Amino acid sequence: MSFRDTLLALCVIVAWGVNFVIIKVGLHTMPPFLLAGLRFALVVFPAIFFVKAPKIQLRWLVAYGMTISFGQFAFLFMAIKMGMPAGLASLVIQAQAFFTILLGALILGEKLKWNHITGIFIAAIGLFMLAAAGVQGQVAGGIRLTAMMLTLAAALSWGVGNITNKVIMRDRQVPIISLVVWSALVPIVPFFACSWLFEGKAAISYSLLNINGQTILALIYLAFVATILSYAIWGTLLVRYETWRIAPLSLLVPVVGILSAALILGEELSSQQLIGALIIIAGLLVNVFGGLLTSNRRAY
Repeated sequence: MSFRDTLLALCVIVAWGVNFVIIKVGLHTMPPFLLAGLRFALVVFPAIFFVKAPKIQLRWLVAYGMTISFGQFAFLFMAIKMGMPAGLASLVIQAQAFFTILLGALILGEKLKWNHITGIFIAAIGLFMLAAAGVQGQVAGGIRLTAMMLTLAAALSWGVGNITNKVIMRDRQVPIISLVVWSALVPIVPFFACSWLFEGKAAISYSLLNINGQTILALIYLAFVATILSYAIWGTLLVRYETWRIAPLSLLVPVVGILSAALILGEELSSQQLIGALIIIAGLLVNVFGGLLTSNRRAY
């Protein structure tokens, strides 16, 4: 990856890491499905009046919107509603990197090398340590299996969305921003329907009538920074590089999330969380730079 693209990827990682803190702030005064629906409504309006529709088949637009937008966040919010801690969810959902790499190999025929598998294995150990630290901090009984499976379903939806994005872009010149904005039309109605069914009319009315500046700022961040800008950059990088090079970088999201929560919300880092974060970074270094060591040895 070029230095410029590496910086862009890191900006997305920071934006998505801080995103969990912003979500927590937004959820103080608004239920999750309503917050998600308003998020994507802001992604669409007013941008849709200035961005041309992508020249792709409707089925691909719907597939992208229903996986990377609705599927990912619907399963995630359902998991949290069933007791999955938000912080731990931010860790488990990073399994999307593994799903993306596996689907890239199975569907797109992308080849995996020793450093990719080794790097992912090392990072998975760090991810497991972070998750274990989160479980230890929960009440007796831990996490319900259903909630964990729903979070993994959210990760799978994200991974399928990544592959859908790559398939769409493989044979077409589709502006990423166009795909992000117009695909955001897809999850709006399902999210509002879920809000009506699971959160109720009273909660919706109260949240909208009593919305405050903090929630508005949270929605602006979620819509424009975490969605439009970040997904546009991420989609561009996925098209430009192999999935094994880009997807594992998202494993840094929970590291940023934990650090930002400590700095902004005052949450403390345990020694196990810190070690887990360092192991994830080590895994990413092996994944990205391990191949260079083999190439240099062959050169000699």
